[in-house]
Amino acid sequence: MDNRLSKRDVFLGSARSRGAILFILVVAIISSCQAAPADYTGVFDGTAGRWVDLTHPFAESTIYWPTDTVGFQLEELAFGPTEGGWFYASYQLASAEHGGTHLDAPIHFADGGLTNDEIPLSGLIGPAAVVDVSSRIDPDYLISVEDLTTWEAANGEIQDGAILLIRTGWSDRWDDHTAYLGTNMTGEEAVAQLHFPGLSEKLAQWLVDERGIVALGIDTPSIDYGQSADFRAHVILYRENISGFENITNLDALPATGSFVVALPMKIEGGSGGPLRIVAFIPAEPGS
Repeated sequence: MDNRLSKRDVFLGSARSRGAILFILVVAIISSCQAAPADYTGVFDGTAGRWVDLTHPFAESTIYWPTDTVGFQLEELAFGPTEGGWFYASYQLASAEHGGTHLDAPIHFADGGLTNDEIPLSGLIGPAAVVDVSSRIDPDYLISVEDLTTWEAANGEIQDGAILLIRTGWSDRWDDHTAYLGTNMTGEEAVAQLHFPGLSEKLAQWLVDERGIVALGIDTPSIDYGQSADFRAHVILYRENISGFENITNLDALPATGSFVVALPMKIEGGSGGPLRIVAFIPAEPGS
């Protein structure tokens, strides 16, 4: 047998080698182009940014709408060592839906609107636009379209799917019931005595017509101002299934843009609202 290789054999062998090398290169390139699995650990351990709590705690001192006179109740059922030798604590609670930091589900002011449990997560979680009007506030201030367009001129247009948070600075009064509500009265007669800032009717309609927000939060007792007799901001926004977050706090800790809101209420079937734990995540600056 002639063991010498012909030119054709050499060519075919070289071609096979080149083909094998090309195949290996293609596989390597494809592998390198595949996206790495998303890594969310930095969100949860704080290395990718920081979390800010926008929630007032619930307690006996929690402020409720003046017609909700019972307030927050926490009754001890058990507290201390058991006969078995372990420690055990348990309570039962009672609360109206619309007190403290809470959700207004659209059905609160809109017949046929979404109930608490029907609101999709996309209506509770999203990028924040934080508008600070605290420098212009008085107890009967109506937040205007101009307030929003002035903010947009500096920060860009509010994006679709955003959660709009309006800072009035009113949460600084939280520990003073009378200063926060404008009255120390309770019951139906107290409603006419309320004084705190809120949205104008024109702003509510502008947000519906011109922007695509999914929810609106404010650091006052209501998205309507205290002296409102017809709650037009509630009606206009909620009939479009835009939810409200009321009595929020710590908005001064958030940037105008760039933070991300997670607002998770107690999921109450058929509810018009409910206690809310709302937080915001502020991503770390690149390179920090």
